[in-house]
Amino acid sequence: KLLGIEPIITATVGQDFDIYGSWLEKNDISKDAIKIIDSMYTAQCFITTDSNNNQLTSFHPGAMDEGHKNPISHKDNIEMAIIAPDGKQSTIEHAEQLHEQSIPIMYDPGQGLPMFNKDEIEKIIELSDWIILNEYEANLISEITGKQLKDIARNLKATVVTKGNKGSEIFVDDEQIFIEPIKAIKDLDPTGCGDAYRAGLIYGICNQMSWQQSGKIGSMMGSIKVASHGTQNHTFNIKEILDKI
Repeated sequence: KLLGIEPIITATVGQDFDIYGSWLEKNDISKDAIKIIDSMYTAQCFITTDSNNNQLTSFHPGAMDEGHKNPISHKDNIEMAIIAPDGKQSTIEHAEQLHEQSIPIMYDPGQGLPMFNKDEIEKIIELSDWIILNEYEANLISEITGKQLKDIARNLKATVVTKGNKGSEIFVDDEQIFIEPIKAIKDLDPTGCGDAYRAGLIYGICNQMSWQQSGKIGSMMGSIKVASHGTQNHTFNIKEILDKI
């Protein structure tokens, strides 16, 4: 939203959604495609971070597992969609629904990757235009599919691998583009940096920027996020970011 993009969140949440729902309203983010499951609680995630920014995540899906009860609605002027970690059934069905509507898909399997077998992962990749992974997920997806990442990338518009403070790599056709990391003003909290990177990357895609430019915006967004505690407390001026590209 801060990048000037109008996001539409499609998700299932629980009876305890009111506080975050109010935050979305305050920030003028649509709740129209969010479905409340009154008998359940919203997904919960607890992340423990050590002094070296290594993280241990504990997660309970809650109402997220009912995501298949909230199909992708038909809307005009949707430029692209990102499928982030969700329930297994909803991930597959949402990919199919988006593909049927000719909406380009960025697949971000995240911590949900171990839920899927080889055939399921390959099906989702086949429906996708881009995939984005961290180093661990890149190795895991190769292990599950039995394919090298460069071979997976050949069937996609791009495959992006983030590597924390080592930067990121974007595989396009047979080209491998390295995106340098951008040092944060303060190193306070890495939680949410990957999501911030993805937001910058999506901004670049939606504005027809080069992969080098899109990756740099993503890297800048990640560095801004790490300088702030919490996942959504950072602010920035998009013009200042674009002036540095």
